[in-house]
Amino acid sequence: MEPTPSSGITWRAGKVTSEDRSNAQRAGGATLWLTGLSGSGKSTLAAEVERRLVMGGRGAYWLDGDNLRTGLNRDLGFSREDRGENCRRVAEVACLFADAGLVAIVALISPYAESRRTARALHELAGLPFVEVYLAASVDHCAGRDPKGLYARAAAGLIGSFTGVDDPYEVPHSPDLVIEADHSVSEAAEMVLEVLDGRAGG
Repeated sequence: MEPTPSSGITWRAGKVTSEDRSNAQRAGGATLWLTGLSGSGKSTLAAEVERRLVMGGRGAYWLDGDNLRTGLNRDLGFSREDRGENCRRVAEVACLFADAGLVAIVALISPYAESRRTARALHELAGLPFVEVYLAASVDHCAGRDPKGLYARAAAGLIGSFTGVDDPYEVPHSPDLVIEADHSVSEAAEMVLEVLDGRAGG
């Protein structure tokens, strides 16, 4: 897993391979990339999947978009360029976690197809499983739920460049899994874990 060469920077390989880590943990690492509109249930599902994996003895870590914007990505705004950089950074972190043998569970709107393709390509280059999960809740459904009150604020003009309102969300054309809005959290978690087992069995 080598970065783009840059003057004065040399990738230092360790003495432990991804296979070594997988054997030690009895399961391989992977990234579950949950994408969808704000309010579609990404974080709720990610938290449940993380809980089930950890309680089942498998290393996992939930990378939440809002949480990361309080630290790693706190310098980024919501322009198209910043959203792309937000996704790139999260993909890099997820790739490191997956390489360490953990299941990285990314809950990120990631509205642009190009960013999601880049995240997948990064994992493929490293030989790591990447599972794109699309939570297919409509704008109307999410606005009706509006757990953070963001849609109401966007409609009132208090938030600009809000995905699904005045900024686009590019629906995935061929995600690995689609979860419809009528699935319960438990049902959705089972679906995600089934796909994960098929890609990086534990």
